[in-house]
Amino acid sequence: MSGGRLHEAAAAGDVAAIRRLVAEGEDVDARDDRGRTAILVATMARRPDAVRALIEAGADVDIRDDDRANPFLYAGAEGLLDILRLVNEAGADPALTNRYGGVAVIPASERGHVEVVRYLLESSRVDVNHVNDLGWTALLEAVILGDGGPRHQAIVRLLLEHGADPGLGDRDGVTALAHARARGQAAIVAILAGDA
Repeated sequence: MSGGRLHEAAAAGDVAAIRRLVAEGEDVDARDDRGRTAILVATMARRPDAVRALIEAGADVDIRDDDRANPFLYAGAEGLLDILRLVNEAGADPALTNRYGGVAVIPASERGHVEVVRYLLESSRVDVNHVNDLGWTALLEAVILGDGGPRHQAIVRLLLEHGADPGLGDRDGVTALAHARARGQAAIVAILAGDA
């Protein structure tokens, strides 16, 4: 794979090796056979120290792999708040989309990553009302794919507090409130209806 040694050091979280390889002239943004840069490999391996070292070495945090993932999108979807914070502070573009045409807050909302959703809404310029290729916003995805439990209730509240439009329906015009009612998510129905 191209950039092999740097990718291996990134996966292992070997900061000393990362710094040495970059100093020796390794291309910090070289891609492997799946289009992944070392910083994405470090993100997927959950190695925040390696991510930080690669940012310091000038890694481009926005490069997406063949699957349209990059550190910001992956960390958001997987709930990796420490890495998300690093790449956001390094200037990651929150408007880039994943393979479903969604921005980071959408999978984070669906998967119940409350603190990641809070961070994205408070500390990045992510579009709370972005519509993905399925025709869903973060609010719709939190209801349709969420379990209606406490984490998804907290996320629905956060999304609404940060300007999510409850009137935006899916491709059939069905709103988050209607989906919540159909799924028996009483607590989320109450939040969306303004009763809780």
